[in-house]
Amino acid sequence: MIVWINGAFSAGKTSAARELIDLIPNSTFYDPELIGGGLRYLLPQKRLAEVGDYQDLPIWRRLVVDTAAALLAEVGGVLVVPMTLLRQEYRDEIFGGLAARRIPVCHVLLSCEETILRERIAAREDPADGPEGSERARQWAYEHIEPYRAALSSWLAADAHVIDTSALTPAGTAVRIADAVRTGAAGGCEIVQTPEPTAETVAAGVLLFDEADRVLLVDPTYKPGWEFPGGVVERGEAPARAGVREVKEEIGIELAEVPRLLVVDWEPPRPPAFGGLRLIFDGGRLDSAAAGRLVLPGSELRGWRFVTEEEAAGLLPENRYERLRWALRARERSAVLNLEAGVPVG
Repeated sequence: MIVWINGAFSAGKTSAARELIDLIPNSTFYDPELIGGGLRYLLPQKRLAEVGDYQDLPIWRRLVVDTAAALLAEVGGVLVVPMTLLRQEYRDEIFGGLAARRIPVCHVLLSCEETILRERIAAREDPADGPEGSERARQWAYEHIEPYRAALSSWLAADAHVIDTSALTPAGTAVRIADAVRTGAAGGCEIVQTPEPTAETVAAGVLLFDEADRVLLVDPTYKPGWEFPGGVVERGEAPARAGVREVKEEIGIELAEVPRLLVVDWEPPRPPAFGGLRLIFDGGRLDSAAAGRLVLPGSELRGWRFVTEEEAAGLLPENRYERLRWALRARERSAVLNLEAGVPVG
């Protein structure tokens, strides 16, 4: 299990986390900031200069999840993680990745009055950083008060168990967190994700089109990049029927007819992924009335949109885009294309 302690910069997350590991048996302190620090030495400076925050690096978000899973495999127990997450899509991606590994997360938010928060920022000093480093850290914390406010009003307070630390010491805060974890008040997050495969899989994706022949894409909460509706074919299930089921489950649309096969793509194994067969079906056209009935499960998908082929190139990961590109050609020709790693064969 993970106890994720969120909050504004200088809210006291790290101090409380260090106190908390003495209160929760078999717990380990895990600070994802160390991963950001390591990336400064691993990535080219040109890449680092492209982002203003290491959280904007997809590799940071992946490594946070992978490192947590590796730590739990090594030491077991509970990980206590003090880390500010103010962007909901990053929270979704990280917590979704943890859910995929069947790692439950208790999400706790440390909150305090803004005047107290500003006083704490002003008093912040780190001898290791020196005067200039401490001033930069204070400025960074001040600049992120407004993003914290925005997250608090839009999603953060409803997502986490909130603890007001205005009148609490770090030790007192840790006691409150431990009580919330023990009693279940800090419940698990509602991120849903299927477990990672242990062998090759068969997956069915369904293309749906609007009246302008644009294709529907959805935005998963648990991984980067957009996708078409679909998912893994269950044991004993016909692939086309799996596509129909996934469309109903993901976007609330019941297809009147079994969709027509467009593409069979063999995805080679690329460790740690196992690969398998990826089938793309033509689900037909959704008129404006049908599109208006589209409903997303908030735990799995955060958005949807109809896009042109050119727009899809900027949203889909490369392998999914190649699959889409050839599926559109197959649709134009009323044919079925056989691909290997996104390239037609035969």
